[in-house]
Amino acid sequence: MTEIKKYITDNGTTAYKFRAYLGIDERTGKEVKVRRAGIKTKREAKLMLSKLELEFSKRGFNQLSTSTFEEVYKKWFETYKTTVKESTYSKTEEHFTLHILPEIGNIRIDRLKTIHVQEAVTKWFNEKLTRYKRFLNYVYRVLDWAYKMQIIDDNVASRVIVPVNKEQIKTTKKNYYDLEELTQFFKCLHDIDNPQADMYFRLLAFTGMRKGESLALTWNDVNFETSQISITKTQSQGEHGRLLITTPKTDTSNRTVDVDAKTMQMLKAWRIEQHKQLLMLGFNSIKPDQLVFASIKNKMHNPIKPRNWLQLVITRFDLKQITVHGFRRTYATLAFESGATIKEVQAQLGHANYKTTANIYVEVTKKQSRETANKFAKYVNI
Repeated sequence: MTEIKKYITDNGTTAYKFRAYLGIDERTGKEVKVRRAGIKTKREAKLMLSKLELEFSKRGFNQLSTSTFEEVYKKWFETYKTTVKESTYSKTEEHFTLHILPEIGNIRIDRLKTIHVQEAVTKWFNEKLTRYKRFLNYVYRVLDWAYKMQIIDDNVASRVIVPVNKEQIKTTKKNYYDLEELTQFFKCLHDIDNPQADMYFRLLAFTGMRKGESLALTWNDVNFETSQISITKTQSQGEHGRLLITTPKTDTSNRTVDVDAKTMQMLKAWRIEQHKQLLMLGFNSIKPDQLVFASIKNKMHNPIKPRNWLQLVITRFDLKQITVHGFRRTYATLAFESGATIKEVQAQLGHANYKTTANIYVEVTKKQSRETANKFAKYVNI
């Protein structure tokens, strides 16, 4: 039992002291003993001892309990890096550095309140940062880790009210071209006289592959005999913006896609044209791992390059605004309209989640149902 003792100090005044055994530190396995002296009253000594015992029982003297959110995030990030690809943790680190830490990084983890996180989320939403939900999810994950590590007693991010971006939902649903719009796009694209861009968007619109998958394609992925393309890799960005080739997004993304005859003929023509262009630039492009789409330095294009091609055409010819990813949605929509099944489109796109493909199918069939009703009423004109 701990005993609080009274003693006389060197200057002749009365003071109190104690030595106490608090328990075993779970991190080190060592006994934790504390000693305090120079306390003015016995009551103050008792209060000090009770506080030390309470802190130890709740925190195990965990120093991180009084650290800032940023300091705890750095501990979490050390573990997180071992669970994901470099391209993933690099992007995550960027989100924290640019958006999350400036808002709550300096707040002590044990004093962080739901209102602090709520205000940060609201600010991101008002600034029209489309990934505000992702930022909140990262905050939640750091706090969830801190809770599991017994650094905090509660995950305050769990009670945040997430704003709904209705405009973003509307834009996403319209992020594709119908058949007439796609036909017009290719006419305009051809007019800018860029064979590589012509081939690039043809491939996206007629296979549904992702931007990263297309930028990582090499000619040995293309099988001209079977009219198929093997998708086994994707472009991503590592630390400091370094371009990487990594495995596809999900297991189902690793797939073989079927390609129509005309697109395959265009690929053959593009391979010949690319060889001529690269020879003039001093490169030998006759090699299996030659990129299908390459920069003038014969390296992978920066991921913003397709967007630049797309915006040039849209702006010059005043076309409907869609994103590069919109060509993937375009493929799915037109595939369903042409009679493809959900399973066929899911396999071609490499969707891991059946629901993702089914949602597009439902929208297409709703539109077809309306058209069927109109056709019937027009025919049965009574």
